[in-house]
Amino acid sequence: MSVDEDARWLEWVTQQFESIAGEDKEIDLDEFKTALKVKESFFAERFFALFDSDGSGSISLDELLKALNLLIHGSETDKLHFLFQVYDVDGSGSIDPDELRTVLKSCLRESAISLPEEKLDDLTLVLFESADRDGSGSITFEELKAELENFPEVMENLTISAANWLKPPEPEHKSHTPRYLTPAYWHNNSRKLLFLGCYICLNTLLFTFAALKNKPSGPWVMVARGCGQCLNFNCTFVMVLMLRRCLTWLRATWVVRILPLDQNVLLHQLVGYTIFGFTLGHTVAHIINFVVLSQRGDYRLWEYVLTTRPGIGWVCGTASLTGVLLQLLVSLMTVCSSTFVRRSGHFEVFYWTHLSYIGVWGLLVVHCANFWKWFVVPGLVFLLEKLVGIAVARMGGLYIVEVNLLPSKVTHLVIKRPQFFHFKPGDYVFINIPVIAKYEWHPFTISSPPEQQDTLWLHIRSMGQWTNRLYEYFRQAGPQSVSGHSLAKSLTRRRRQRIRQGELFHSAGCNGTVASNKDAAIELTSYRPSSPPSPPAELGGQAERGDSPLPCEITGKLSENQRFCNIKCYVDGPYGTPTRQIFASEHAVLIGAGIGITPFASILQSIMYRYRMRKQNCPNCSYSWCENIKDNEMKLRKVDFIWINRDQKSFEWFVSLLTKLEMDQADEEPEGRFLEMHMYMTSALSKNDMKAIGLQMALDLLAKKEKKDSITGLRTRTQPGRPDWAKVFQKVAEERKGKVHVFFCGSPALAKLIKGHCEQSGFKFYKENY
Repeated sequence: MSVDEDARWLEWVTQQFESIAGEDKEIDLDEFKTALKVKESFFAERFFALFDSDGSGSISLDELLKALNLLIHGSETDKLHFLFQVYDVDGSGSIDPDELRTVLKSCLRESAISLPEEKLDDLTLVLFESADRDGSGSITFEELKAELENFPEVMENLTISAANWLKPPEPEHKSHTPRYLTPAYWHNNSRKLLFLGCYICLNTLLFTFAALKNKPSGPWVMVARGCGQCLNFNCTFVMVLMLRRCLTWLRATWVVRILPLDQNVLLHQLVGYTIFGFTLGHTVAHIINFVVLSQRGDYRLWEYVLTTRPGIGWVCGTASLTGVLLQLLVSLMTVCSSTFVRRSGHFEVFYWTHLSYIGVWGLLVVHCANFWKWFVVPGLVFLLEKLVGIAVARMGGLYIVEVNLLPSKVTHLVIKRPQFFHFKPGDYVFINIPVIAKYEWHPFTISSPPEQQDTLWLHIRSMGQWTNRLYEYFRQAGPQSVSGHSLAKSLTRRRRQRIRQGELFHSAGCNGTVASNKDAAIELTSYRPSSPPSPPAELGGQAERGDSPLPCEITGKLSENQRFCNIKCYVDGPYGTPTRQIFASEHAVLIGAGIGITPFASILQSIMYRYRMRKQNCPNCSYSWCENIKDNEMKLRKVDFIWINRDQKSFEWFVSLLTKLEMDQADEEPEGRFLEMHMYMTSALSKNDMKAIGLQMALDLLAKKEKKDSITGLRTRTQPGRPDWAKVFQKVAEERKGKVHVFFCGSPALAKLIKGHCEQSGFKFYKENY
């Protein structure tokens, strides 16, 4: 830290102290915890004991500042000695194994990491054995100093600043230049900005022409007619932006390079708010005009607004009445479409009020004599899309055949995939499950790859009424089949299939995967069971005929969170997303936050399938390599996958999939790994937080020894804290693997942050709907 930062930190500590200290100007242990926001009591007690130099049981401001000044301005030895004292709980001058275990256990609680007692013992042992150089059974100050020198990053953080012990809130960094005025923003958003420019110009021209045409009728009529003409266009255009099948088709054409098709939802919202603005302006202008007319004595104001007596409108003089209804419906749709409603667990409010668009279009046809001319062609296309969607959904006859209840209330649905269902990695579908809600359709990303022919996967996190009902329905069903058919019969049929086709799986290896031969069978599923049981034959299953793909292993006993079932569902889709551009990239960076990994689960599996199809083996030795050939199918040269989770349990969603992806790359390629994974756990204290120094050292040592991460079980080491995005993108740029495209799925706040870094680095940014 710089001198200014040290000064700011000391000022913050002083303010915290003075705001809590009483008249005696001293604070006790409880007040100390509150003032410095230390979560884990062990560290608070250790710091308090070391700061309380006179042993009075309370700390004065002078004692606190004296200790902190020593940590800031003291020598490297002074700071290391303070660290040693924190770990030397009994003050004996050395650290024994029990003391080290106590510290590490507190570090785990501070970082919200849950590990079994045996793993805690392993962490303690590996760190103690590494630091106890002379084998005396205790760690001296010199031995601790020597051990820290093996971790230069930790050593640097420790000696730079003592503020890493007790962190103040992060200051808000305000840029002098607004982001929207930077050249990088304009360059990376050129298509969207050009489109918005054309959209604004078109609305301006429509308003101007309509207003000038009605100039003899007065200024308020000019405003009303101008807004009305813009509404004719926008109330049609808002529908065009949600023609999902047409947009999915256009994504495969050259149009995607000109129009911002990937931002159709954002543009749909923008046009929706524009409609509300024009509707309000149209209504207010007409009311003011009616006030003027009522003053002439022909009709009263309420008669103009609420009756058909003035005869205004082309259908029985109903323009005013339909206008009032339209204003109410548009206002209701706008309010219920707000982020607050959609993100607060009330998606159904948004869903059902949004269906009033049918009434809005009907009223517009009655309200305005010219609206049907704008509406007829897009309306027919919209109707055709709906009919096709209903037909596709109803003819599928799909069944949910397996359900897994994952941590953080995530429901993993396994659906029998119909033969006619074809999709691209990252696509999404609308699903309807009548037993949950008969008429509700909800969109979710497909998490299985297209190459997995037998089933579709959906991972659904409980964040609203429908998703919570889905999770509770299967949770309350209990750890047995929720269908009326015998699980034993289903397992017997699966065993028979396995016997009949055992030779195929024997040739494929114990896990059913062959990564080195293009002609070999490739099994991409990775969960237990790796493929769900087929529905019974009487429900449309293929179990008796033996012509459906087989699992790699049979699970005879259901786990507590696993259910086999046969539940009817309907699927509408698939629909394309921005991630369809990934195979046109050269260097792709996939960033998922929490359940935002869902689209990347499908993409990663598909990428590795294509990667394995290129992989070659030498017939005379075990050497393998991957042909570096660019083609229309995949131009990728490098993929970086970054997954950010709040807690440890969230990693369990896809850990088996990621383990399999790591196994596919067990051998280093000559040009480096094709796929690199980076895991971050935000609840864990970062490496520059001194309260976590011992834990991070122990985790690093144990990961090197066991060749796997203690938190996830992956070979990839889980990084504590949040990513340093500037360093992440700097490293990506330095690799020079070609043009970089960044694909993100997660919270809007994080998307905005990452997009800003992408603009500064000159990377193309794509955001999935969250």
